[in-house]
Amino acid sequence: MAATDAVKMTRGGAWLIEETDPATVVTPEKQTDEHTLIGQTAAEFIDGEVLPVVDRLEQKDWALNRELLRKCGALGLLGTNVPEAYGGVDLDKVSTLIASEQVARYASFGATFGAQANLTILPIYMFGTEAQRQKYLPGLIAGDIVGAYCLSESGSGSDALGAKARASRQADGSFVLAGEKMWITNGGFADVFIVFAKVDGEHFTAFIVEKAWPGVTSGKEEHKMGLHGSSTTPVILQDVPVPADAVLGEVGKGHKVAFNVLNFGRFKLGAMASGGVKAAIGEAARYSATRKQFGVAIGTFGAIKHKLGEMTSREYALESMMYRTAGLIDAHIALAPGKQATDAAPMLLALEEFAVEASIAKVLGSEVLDYVIDENVQIHGGNGFVRDYPAEGHYRDARVNRIFEGTNEINRLLIPGMLMKKAVKGELALIPAAKKLQDEIMSPSLAAVDETEGVLTVELRACRAFKKVVLLIAGIAMQVYGQKIDQEQEVLTYLADLAIDTYAAESAVLRAIDVTSAGATHAGLHADAAAVFTHEAAGRVELNARAALSAMAEGDVLRTQLAALRRLLKVTPANTVAMRRRLADATTAKSAYLFA
Repeated sequence: MAATDAVKMTRGGAWLIEETDPATVVTPEKQTDEHTLIGQTAAEFIDGEVLPVVDRLEQKDWALNRELLRKCGALGLLGTNVPEAYGGVDLDKVSTLIASEQVARYASFGATFGAQANLTILPIYMFGTEAQRQKYLPGLIAGDIVGAYCLSESGSGSDALGAKARASRQADGSFVLAGEKMWITNGGFADVFIVFAKVDGEHFTAFIVEKAWPGVTSGKEEHKMGLHGSSTTPVILQDVPVPADAVLGEVGKGHKVAFNVLNFGRFKLGAMASGGVKAAIGEAARYSATRKQFGVAIGTFGAIKHKLGEMTSREYALESMMYRTAGLIDAHIALAPGKQATDAAPMLLALEEFAVEASIAKVLGSEVLDYVIDENVQIHGGNGFVRDYPAEGHYRDARVNRIFEGTNEINRLLIPGMLMKKAVKGELALIPAAKKLQDEIMSPSLAAVDETEGVLTVELRACRAFKKVVLLIAGIAMQVYGQKIDQEQEVLTYLADLAIDTYAAESAVLRAIDVTSAGATHAGLHADAAAVFTHEAAGRVELNARAALSAMAEGDVLRTQLAALRRLLKVTPANTVAMRRRLADATTAKSAYLFA
């Protein structure tokens, strides 16, 4: 790939209007020895230290939680994104993804770990002064002190900027903090809090607040549906004296801290969801191979094979998308000119650039996980509904992921909103691409389609068609609604789902093509997984596009637009039943996620 092409593809959303060379996409098959080692380290930690003590963690043994965080710190798992100068190990985002997948195998500790590594350490590194970094990061990265992130309030969950917590400015430049934060992970035993409040009731600002300061208390533990092994409490701030040097970032710029931390949190949530999916697929495969009904293992039944094959294909797409995104973020950071060892700006800019992809990761990850753990319960039958088997615990633990890091509804509004904002600013050439598509549609015949056949050529053409459908719907929406598009939440949601399926399907297809060209083991099964997801996505793309068009037009205009949609979206059907059966048989034989 030429240098100019590399720069283009390190722009968020560029996949929507640019062709991607499969050889340039980061995939799990391209792991380095260092990546493998970090994965093994995290897996051994979870298997050896966490899973054997789950019962104690579920009984809210916070001393044990602290001990596990210290062991995590000793292994370097808490500081993967922070330079060595502060005690970190400064690895790439692929390493972070790999570690997160392993940690997520016990969701409660995954939440504890995430609040520490993602929501406390990162904002201090990215926005803190050198003095703040030196004071807090070594202890947090070592696990000697525990952190928590205090953004939500009872009246402002998704509407974070509507916070009521107040920071009153004092004559000497210090502040007095008052308010109550809700649903704070690690709230019951954290030592340091990232707290958001409005200075003088107006300027949204982030602060570093220590538990030891007068007026800081934790409320009672919440009685939660799941995540019983993680602490979730209110944090109460009663006229807390806060020194001037506790401001994180700048007064009035707390939104930059909050939103950029959430960008990374969303990416990491997708990674953790992927890890949870893999664990659930393994459980389902092992159970279906041993559970007998009518004298045979249920894994031999077509209905169960359909489930295992579909679970595998959805994880394949999610995993492919996560590694692709991690590679794009790393590439963006690598292109930063004159990067210094302790400079957080390149990572901050990369997270801002790929905010769309982070939201897609969060939505797809949480929903693939919910689908897979639900099917895992179903495969277990009655045993999936009782606590003798872990399936019911996974079901309860995973539900909150669609709420964490901004609800999926909010993220679905953000995805098209951010893409359109990039288009209006000229940062992404969506408008010219949409106009070109309109000209193409109005021509007597669409551009000639490459009829050459090869591995996944039908699916690759389908992905190109998906992109055109996104451009078609986005272009019409911008024409119909103009600046009031943000009020049309249903249409934005349809657009988001179109974008999610497009990015995920293309990621899976590009990976499978690259694996096949390299002659890797199970290349045919890679192709099956990518094809199943793409053909299922084609149905969803058509339904969402039709629904969006029907919301924006009627009569002859609607009929013309639907005709254009039919011309764009011609996907030759495939025998996905046979593909799922092959995936299911291989998954059952391995007793685990096939491509791990």
